[in-house]
Amino acid sequence: MAVVGTFKFIASHPLSRGHMLRSMVRFLRWQLGSRLISGAVVHEWVNGSKFLVRKGETGLTGNVYCGLHEFSDMGFLLHFLRDSDLFVDVGANVGSYTILACAAVGAAGVAFEPIPGTYTRLVGNLRLNNLDDRVTPVNMGVGASAGSLLFTSDLDCVNHALAAGEVQEDATRVEVTTLDAALADKAPILIKIDVEGFETPVLEGATETLSSLSLKAVIMELNGSGARYGYDEGRILRWMLDAGFETYTYDPIRRELNALEGKNAESGNTLFIRDLEFVKHRLATAPAVSLQGRHF
Repeated sequence: MAVVGTFKFIASHPLSRGHMLRSMVRFLRWQLGSRLISGAVVHEWVNGSKFLVRKGETGLTGNVYCGLHEFSDMGFLLHFLRDSDLFVDVGANVGSYTILACAAVGAAGVAFEPIPGTYTRLVGNLRLNNLDDRVTPVNMGVGASAGSLLFTSDLDCVNHALAAGEVQEDATRVEVTTLDAALADKAPILIKIDVEGFETPVLEGATETLSSLSLKAVIMELNGSGARYGYDEGRILRWMLDAGFETYTYDPIRRELNALEGKNAESGNTLFIRDLEFVKHRLATAPAVSLQGRHF
């Protein structure tokens, strides 16, 4: 994030309300400390979880400043999951969502991360949280069929599969599987999909996974990036609707779900829910989360 954008992010974050000075102090402390210390720093997080963060890792530094970078969706995960559940993270990056699901809550997990360097950092975060027995990391991409694809490798949390005609000097070839093949004997209750516009092939390879009634919610990034591949997000919305899902936003402070018409226009992520009463009960009965002086 640019500095101005970071200030706006901190100022508008729900956990900064009434605690703006604390958030700004965390920001300034990180900016200074990350310049003085080479390598990764261990950041203590939710419920005893932690992660390794380096200068420039925008997918993690928002958690340092404000507690939960993507407050609505991360708050939903923390309130919805239980330690008997299975969480699947497609496009895990260095593991923010997997750490919350499996270290902070105690669920089991499968985390897909195609970029070798990022996968190495993901595994480091899993080991830091002693998750070797709870999480299966998979160094593969996810798509419509098995095979291989070229991916960018030096764009931090926005690495992506190359589109037709796209040229990237540092492109790396990655093996690809489908969710149906990888999860053939598994029943996730929550899936997060963050694949920088490649959502359509991921869903094409997940028809059995989506039809399983054990799956109650999907957090999916829909920010227009699919246009680079010629994909229509309207098709994704129709697909999910046909599978019995509806779109919502979640307010972790009030523990309220708010129905949407279509995707979430105010955030890159859209929350898809099926079996609404089950989900509402989970959210209402979850233990409180304590983070940076706030309880929700």
